[in-house]
Amino acid sequence: MFESFFPKPKLFFGSLVIYAAIVVGIWYSVGDSIATSLGFALPEAGAPPVIGLGFFITPQFLWFYLFYTVVTLIFWAAWQRYSPHKWHLWSILGSSVILFTTYYGVQVSVAINHWRRPFGDMLQNALTGENNVTSADFMELMVIFAQIAFMAVVVFTLTRFFVSHYVFRWRRAMTDYYMAHWKRVRHVEGASQRIQEDTQRFASIVEGLGVSIVDSIMTLFAFLPILLDLSQYVTELPIVGAIPAPLMTAVLFWSLFGTVLMAVIGIKLPGLYFRNQRVEAAFRKELVLGENNEERAGPITISELFSNVTRNYFRLYFHYLYFNVARSLYLQADNIFAYFILVPTMVAAKITYGILQQILTAFSQVSNSFQFLVNSWPTIVELLSIHKRLVSFDAAIADQPLPQIDQDYMASDSKLDG
Repeated sequence: MFESFFPKPKLFFGSLVIYAAIVVGIWYSVGDSIATSLGFALPEAGAPPVIGLGFFITPQFLWFYLFYTVVTLIFWAAWQRYSPHKWHLWSILGSSVILFTTYYGVQVSVAINHWRRPFGDMLQNALTGENNVTSADFMELMVIFAQIAFMAVVVFTLTRFFVSHYVFRWRRAMTDYYMAHWKRVRHVEGASQRIQEDTQRFASIVEGLGVSIVDSIMTLFAFLPILLDLSQYVTELPIVGAIPAPLMTAVLFWSLFGTVLMAVIGIKLPGLYFRNQRVEAAFRKELVLGENNEERAGPITISELFSNVTRNYFRLYFHYLYFNVARSLYLQADNIFAYFILVPTMVAAKITYGILQQILTAFSQVSNSFQFLVNSWPTIVELLSIHKRLVSFDAAIADQPLPQIDQDYMASDSKLDG
């Protein structure tokens, strides 16, 4: 699955984690010193943020663009020299492009969050008749928002186009790899479907989840300082009263609660989803064989196979019933949880409308990052089931015993053939 697209996957991803840790350490320890020595005029601590597209071309951002490009090219060149790979341009440099656009998307959210305070405060002043707010003032801020939004749309559209090609290249790499070992994998149940369909779904889901994980991490790095800074306006929480870092404490508690809840109630779903794919594949295979052989797909055989399909679907429906109830209730409560913890602050009139909007946005961004499992669990379930199916291919190629569930289905299939 990974060997077809990445050079020496275990070593590659291990070295990537170590290299990323070193790079992040350099950025946060001596990055500013290096930038200053290169002539980048970095803003002083506590300086107000730039509002608008200028946010993306500040000296700090220009320095990041240069730093990211250099460290990426160093990593790519080292691996290309150590272990040349057919797909290195897409697997290494392509992945780095996706990571960069993910970072850019996070920064778009930060830029919009900075914009919310002046716009919210201006709206509050206009509604209360203070400070002589004019239509031109509103139009100026709306134009700034439109500029940021337009840039975000352009980047998102180009990124989706690039990602589509990236996923298809990974699918092609897996297809070439498995077809080169076709004689070894052809006996695995549903081999044709796994190569034709599962490779595409696996590449697409891994890319999507990978981007989501990176996006969550980058969002935390971007919004945690903002949330900590906004905590100065919140001194107490409902029920528990005054506590240190109330916003951070609340978001950690709420996110951890949701993550544990989803993990516990959804623990049975991956196995059921995988079995569902297997019984469907067995049913489909018998029907295909019956198209050219009148002795196959007999009423008794089809009835037995479809009974397996029915049984597994009904079990899946039952477990998804309580899972969806719990997940939906949690997500609905999540919509008002931030307002709930801000009730004492709002009643005491300690914040303006603009600050409220900033707190709600920052809280939502950090909360969603911590709630990765909550938001992605259905996709993770599908990925785990696809991974189990492709593992059979890898086992067949390596001349290792197939997973037990594959052996059970092959025995069952042989019984039907008999």
